[in-house]
Amino acid sequence: MTVLAEMELAGVTVDKQGLKDMSQELHSVIELLTKNIHRMADQEFNINSPKQLGQILFEKLKLPVLKKTKTGYSTDAEVLEKLAEEHEIVEQILEYRQVAKLKSTYADGLAALVDPETSRLHSTFHQTVTATGRLSSAEPNLQNIPIRLESGRRIRKVFVPRQRGNIMVTADYSQIELRVLAHMSKDPSFVDAFKNGQDIHTRTASEVFGLPMDQVTPELRNRAKAVNFGIVYGISDFGLSRDLKVTRKEAKSYIDSYFARCPGVRQYIDRTIQEAKEKGYVTTLLNRRRYIPELFSPNFNIRGLVNGPP
Repeated sequence: MTVLAEMELAGVTVDKQGLKDMSQELHSVIELLTKNIHRMADQEFNINSPKQLGQILFEKLKLPVLKKTKTGYSTDAEVLEKLAEEHEIVEQILEYRQVAKLKSTYADGLAALVDPETSRLHSTFHQTVTATGRLSSAEPNLQNIPIRLESGRRIRKVFVPRQRGNIMVTADYSQIELRVLAHMSKDPSFVDAFKNGQDIHTRTASEVFGLPMDQVTPELRNRAKAVNFGIVYGISDFGLSRDLKVTRKEAKSYIDSYFARCPGVRQYIDRTIQEAKEKGYVTTLLNRRRYIPELFSPNFNIRGLVNGPP
């Protein structure tokens, strides 16, 4: 508590002018995207209105209807991403939403929370909110600053050192989830890979696809990476097929091959699920408990979500 309180009081310094400049730039991008979308639709409409957007996409432009809601057509991100190849307007709408979110939540939202006296953001850190025991951050959430888009990466640049000449350092564990999995499952293949300093995703690709490690291509490594992290979080063949854009049969063969090569991981997962069903909770290495009442839910679908990979 003392450490977190000191962090909250210290805050993080923000370049207020940088936020203001970025807000203006994003506003210009939104205006340009709006003109493009209206031109492609051949009429003006409220892009932020799901109802009006649905009418344009599915009635005027005749795009395939993938999902409906109680009030009409669904235009959520999942639907739009599937429709992106159907019409160029969809890609523009997706970009519009991303840029609008950056402007409202970050460029404008962060600026509103900067303390006028310190020119810093003083977030609140919660120790007892997440089910997993992780810290969370609010007002603002400093753990969710975007990085995928170039404009998102620019938002990170408005966080600056308190004094001139200082620098900010970022540090990250290397493949921490998989190292913990290797330690807890004691799987010989996993443990051996880490002990020998091998790239775990290349090693997995080599074993799953039956190739020497020096013949693993970047694409195969990315597939193995999806399998590695998917296994940790109990992904199904359906989920993996969607992530990798392959058939369910192919995705299932990846998962089966993975477990055949790493039986220790399969046994660890089965053992953990069995213990959870018996005790009603799971524990971390340091014995923090997480109770999982969903294991005993009368709803079959909810039970299925917490029972791990088939």
